[in-house]
Amino acid sequence: MGGSRNIAVGLAGAALSMLAGFSLFIAADGAGAAAQQQPLAEGTFVGVATCGGTTCHGRSVPNRSPGTPGPGLEGVVRQDELMIWQDPASAAGAHSRAYAVLENDRSEQIMQRLRSSNSADWRNPAPSEPRCLGCHSTAGDPDGGAAYRPTTFRAEGVGCESCHGPAARWLTSHYTVRGDHQANLARGLRRLEDPTVRANVCLDCHFGNQAREQFVTHEMMAAGHPRISFELDLFTTLQAHHNEDGDYDQRKTRVSNAQVWAIGQAEALKRSLDLYLSERGRQGIFPEFYFLDCHSCHRPISDDPNPNVRRDLFNLARRIPRGVPPYNDENMIMLAAAARVVAPRDAAQFEAASADFHAAMGSSAGNAQRMVAAARRLREEADDLGQHFARAPLGRAQIFAIIDAITSRAISERYTDYAGSVQAVMATDTLLSSLVASGEISQQSVMGIRGDINSAYQAVREPNSYDPGNFRASLGRAAAAIRRLR
Repeated sequence: MGGSRNIAVGLAGAALSMLAGFSLFIAADGAGAAAQQQPLAEGTFVGVATCGGTTCHGRSVPNRSPGTPGPGLEGVVRQDELMIWQDPASAAGAHSRAYAVLENDRSEQIMQRLRSSNSADWRNPAPSEPRCLGCHSTAGDPDGGAAYRPTTFRAEGVGCESCHGPAARWLTSHYTVRGDHQANLARGLRRLEDPTVRANVCLDCHFGNQAREQFVTHEMMAAGHPRISFELDLFTTLQAHHNEDGDYDQRKTRVSNAQVWAIGQAEALKRSLDLYLSERGRQGIFPEFYFLDCHSCHRPISDDPNPNVRRDLFNLARRIPRGVPPYNDENMIMLAAAARVVAPRDAAQFEAASADFHAAMGSSAGNAQRMVAAARRLREEADDLGQHFARAPLGRAQIFAIIDAITSRAISERYTDYAGSVQAVMATDTLLSSLVASGEISQQSVMGIRGDINSAYQAVREPNSYDPGNFRASLGRAAAAIRRLR
């Protein structure tokens, strides 16, 4: 499904448009030695250049996986990771461009709008504003003293250690010949091969973190910041700087695309509800508008009396009146579909909790205590599902059944807003790609479905022209073609 995944990459690239900008060039043999001349405190960042020597991760030509035929050297790791991270033309290089975007005209316009409405709270320019740097530069603990050096690595954007963790303690064991992965983990390397750990690292920026300056408020979005979007398996594909080969299996644990997708959906909903229940959720009014479904309110407004021009559909599953802004339920919809297949009993409890939460949000009394209680219950149900998905891989029959559930009439009635529809088409593509990757179906057998998948992607390419009826029809055609493969 290469063509379809390319369109998915385009969608994710749009979601990451805030990271567009120029690429950096950092490659310095011996930089690691220079960084290690003085003792470094636990939790200290050492910078991208420390990883970028040509004998480490800074080569321009990748190694082949052991046993793979072809020209070039054979190696355990690719060693061109820095080049991928710096890619100026693709979403794979978005992290390296993250700081540069703070210096462009769009960011300055956003800051001007913020200052015009609340000048006392937005005094810094974007390149030095902590609420921007939390996600647009190498992140750290602001309470970490000398270990947190925001100006040292700021221009690197989101560097290696933003995801893998501060390297001062684990760097030596990492580059030692025959170094042990478990030793690296014990010294502070993050276990990113675990989808739950990976999801929560990603979600710090791609949804928010209560403890750090990592949260896009509705105020920022009103000033022009792009909406935040996330899907773990797709973003993993975009940022994969390694090969999952035999050596990877030996040292770590490979997890299927489908399992990564399901865990990611659970973790995204949990993070959303955790922040909703935290002080972040009570900034301004309760809840902070960031948690709500943007496009349920941001629709074209027209005085045309002809009702046939309306594109919006009423979402019966939410059980709230028109005009009440609903909670963004994109991950609830996906989790409900997966749970119906993998854990039907848990699915019933999860869907009941989802309905109760929507009802509490739409209560005319606006009872905050009721909303909090419903959110806590829904968070517990999501956690149970996440643990269920993490315990066992999904088989061929289950994956096909989940695709059916996502595209079935019972679920498709919930695709009335843009965010949930984007998740649905990415999920369909991800799950189908998982079947190809695992050898359950051949690449050739899915070639004919590419047009249907592409059509569904096209229906969600632009939020302002999104038409729920058109999307359902496109997704339905793709689903019918996929069913013929079973």
